[in-house]
Amino acid sequence: MQLKALLVDDEPLARELLRSMLQGHADVTIVGECANGDEAIDALQDSSINLLFLDVQMPEIDGFDVVEEVGVENLPSTIFVTAFQEHAVRAFDVQAIDYLTKPIVPERLGRALRRVREKLESQTTQLTQEQLNSLIHSVRAQNEAPKTYAVRFLVRDGEREILLPVSDIDWVEADAYYSRLHVNGKHYMLRESITDLNNKLDPTTFVRVHRSSIVNVERIREVYREGRSDSSLVLKSGSVLKMSRQGRQRLIDLGR
Repeated sequence: MQLKALLVDDEPLARELLRSMLQGHADVTIVGECANGDEAIDALQDSSINLLFLDVQMPEIDGFDVVEEVGVENLPSTIFVTAFQEHAVRAFDVQAIDYLTKPIVPERLGRALRRVREKLESQTTQLTQEQLNSLIHSVRAQNEAPKTYAVRFLVRDGEREILLPVSDIDWVEADAYYSRLHVNGKHYMLRESITDLNNKLDPTTFVRVHRSSIVNVERIREVYREGRSDSSLVLKSGSVLKMSRQGRQRLIDLGR
């Protein structure tokens, strides 16, 4: 079987190294490369891709965010690429999920490809939601300090800087490597990716409803269902935000 691979890594040199290593495997064809999570989500609409090399640590939208946004049921065979240290990669082993640690070595790549070929032949390649949830919980728990949440951010307001209480934020919008904080009709820029900021906000109050937005649930006025997967939120301010299927599920889980 010919393996049609998509490479996802925000580091050009890392993609180049992996590309050169894969040239030694005649049954692997690289059909695309992505430099960020957004590009990966779009590229994975191509159903001909049957192998994904996915970097875990990327700014704004990391590898786990890509998996959650696309949905595990829609993923091709996936090999995670990570710079995590030994104590964290044990979670990949426990869940029997294929992974490569940086710097990638040819022998380890060969083993990972053999496992993918074997799984494709036995039709047991699909990552399950239970595996993903367990993996994310284990890896993030082992790589984060005991959890405390931000209560204010230092932001620029014209010529001055102010301490903005987190409770004043209506919603957060991704803006490349920055986040745009929307507060009562005004907005402030914060030099934080939306993924990093999401990890600093209390999940009982703030929910990531889309890959590009986080909302303060206290500001939600209405929720609209627009088909099987599309939804939208209307905030008390009148702002209308798109909500992904995964975002809707997070909001449902919070309400339970």
